[in-house]
Amino acid sequence: MCGRYRFSPNENDEIKRIYDLASKSSSEIKTGEVFPSDTTALILADEEKNIQVTGMQWGFPGFKPSQLIINARSETVKEKKMFSKAFQTTRCVFPTTGFFEWNKEKSKYLFTLSAQPVYICGFYKTFKEGSRSIIMTTEPNQSVLPIHNRMPLLIEKSEIKRYLTNDDFAGEYLKKAMPELTVEEV
Repeated sequence: MCGRYRFSPNENDEIKRIYDLASKSSSEIKTGEVFPSDTTALILADEEKNIQVTGMQWGFPGFKPSQLIINARSETVKEKKMFSKAFQTTRCVFPTTGFFEWNKEKSKYLFTLSAQPVYICGFYKTFKEGSRSIIMTTEPNQSVLPIHNRMPLLIEKSEIKRYLTNDDFAGEYLKKAMPELTVEEV
């Protein structure tokens, strides 16, 4: 599960450019530690398959008032009624500078890619309240497994456009092995 991540434009030039672009569409882009329900920067493709950066709230409305659904399992995303159409038609990528996980003792860990942006696969959907985004998770690799039993589905920058615009590629990507990460207790 990915319940928080870091979006720190001052730590990375690429993330700074993304922040600047997202800020043009939304003045509420959350920086630092991003929580569910925050408005954050997202990378997506428009109907003509042009790549765009925008701001969007993280979390689908849940089944109860004030409940948010923030993650979807990559293993079942195509079968779940709540997620399947949005995954097929409105994929997005969360640009981050790392993500957080907690172990059973409630110690907090930050996972990064050696000062590189960490891109997380997701999708979005439009509700009566507006468009909302969700992060996909997968089985953890060896760098995350000692801390947590799930991790975000990560994607390399070079594969983002194909993930956003190519349905077959996106479907196959759900099974991709995740890169090893740097971890530090925070």
